[in-house]
Amino acid sequence: MKHILITGSTDGIGKLLALHLAKEGHFVAIHGRSDAKLAATLKEIKQQSNNENVIGFLADFSDLNAVKKMAEEVAEKMPVIDVLVNNAGVFKAKIDTAANGVDVRLVVNYLAPYQFTNAVLPLLKKADAPRIVNLSSAAQSPVSLNALQGGISLGANDAYAQSKLALTMWSFYLAKQEPSISVIAVNPGSLLDTKMAKEAYGQHWSPAEKGVDILYDLAMTDSAETGKYFDNDKGNYAQAHPDAYDAKKIEELLSLTNTLV
Repeated sequence: MKHILITGSTDGIGKLLALHLAKEGHFVAIHGRSDAKLAATLKEIKQQSNNENVIGFLADFSDLNAVKKMAEEVAEKMPVIDVLVNNAGVFKAKIDTAANGVDVRLVVNYLAPYQFTNAVLPLLKKADAPRIVNLSSAAQSPVSLNALQGGISLGANDAYAQSKLALTMWSFYLAKQEPSISVIAVNPGSLLDTKMAKEAYGQHWSPAEKGVDILYDLAMTDSAETGKYFDNDKGNYAQAHPDAYDAKKIEELLSLTNTLV
């Protein structure tokens, strides 16, 4: 039995992955930002999996204080984390700016997982073969350090693509910093049949299961290769955006990120 935490798991591929793992008998922690939805998802997963080892954490990832509190709660309730799947993400939002004045996509998709992961690293280090799977995207564009500080506002598409490149750059950095932990960035597939794709584009290309299957493989099998980017549109490890291999840009990004969180 492994202890697995999946952020953003009250719907979409996060929820489907949680159910799959719970059915296999693992200890699964899910996360959501709506109390009612979290409770309903917990109940559903427990019933469908016949597994009582499913717990939930509530936090709005657009608020870094809430992220910090959740990390403290996780440390109280989980003895160890074998696998962390940073799946929580936002594309279309009712409010474009988070509490700290930064675009909500940059906060939820990058700053929040960065902060959360660093806070729970001690739990990951207790595992025999810890693993972090970060959900990137085929959409990746150069990160504006000005936007990351709330200096300029971005359009939804641009902010989303920047947040996903930032996450990928950090994934590669973390893999080098923490050689005992496997860190993989993955594009689970473009336009999967999920709520996010429907809200953003009103259509989908592939079933959500395509994303669930690759997340399962990278989280649970030996197909995971640390410090790499898996592109599920191509079905193999691929090159991320060139900036993800630029040591100077990564250093600038991480230096600023550290001061922000």
